[in-house]
Amino acid sequence: MNEDSELLTLIADDLTKLKDQIGELETSVMLSGEFDSNNCYLEIHPGAGGTESCDWASMLLRMYERFAEKEDFVVDEIDYQKGDEAGIKSVTLLIKGLNAYGYLKNESGVHRLVRKSPFDAGNRRHTSFASVSVMPELNTNIDIEIKEEDLKIDVYHSSGAGGQSVNTSNSAVRITHLPTKTVVTCQNERSQLKNKDKAMQILKNKLYMQELEKKNAEINSLKGEVKSINFGSQIRSYVLEPYKLVKDHRSNYENTNPEKILDGDIKDMLIFNLKEIR
Repeated sequence: MNEDSELLTLIADDLTKLKDQIGELETSVMLSGEFDSNNCYLEIHPGAGGTESCDWASMLLRMYERFAEKEDFVVDEIDYQKGDEAGIKSVTLLIKGLNAYGYLKNESGVHRLVRKSPFDAGNRRHTSFASVSVMPELNTNIDIEIKEEDLKIDVYHSSGAGGQSVNTSNSAVRITHLPTKTVVTCQNERSQLKNKDKAMQILKNKLYMQELEKKNAEINSLKGEVKSINFGSQIRSYVLEPYKLVKDHRSNYENTNPEKILDGDIKDMLIFNLKEIR
């Protein structure tokens, strides 16, 4: 009996190892897209709702930073705009690590939070929204023509997280591409010139991705497909009250432990979505 028991244990261990290897192989195949291995830029913007949405945006920021920490990714804060009372008005991160874009590419869209508000004296339930945008960091030599007359460049004082002054000079840079109304900002460098260079790099990334999206839309229309990949579409709900549930509305992924998700334990969800979202 002991020998049989030991044999069954060995077989079970081998099956577990084989299952893990198959899972890793499936993930590597799903992360074989053109840009999947790249670093990525991740932007978060609160929706309408003032302090509530700004606080929700900061919760999402923490979730992605905790995920990056668990994966040993490096996070550079490119731009950070503090909320008037709490949270953030906007943030742009550069997340550096193998397959950073591949894992996070499906996070673009609107994220919805339902909870009892810590800012409501009546402790009533509130719904808040924040949008997330993810794009790969592309080769700095990408061929995108940007005319000088199409740019509006503003400079202003930098301010770090929590409102602490980075310096007292106008080193932060905001660039607006007038034809497309695309706006990028950068303030993490102490030099205005370096911030401008980084902002231009991000702008090139955005314009390149816009062109790719246009081509994909044209291809889909020729195929007769109707697909909604709208940046403004709601993709996921995080419900803390009156019950606990995180649900992705595209893949139907569900998790009844939203605190765990919001603490950055999102890798299983990301992999599930890679399998289900096409």
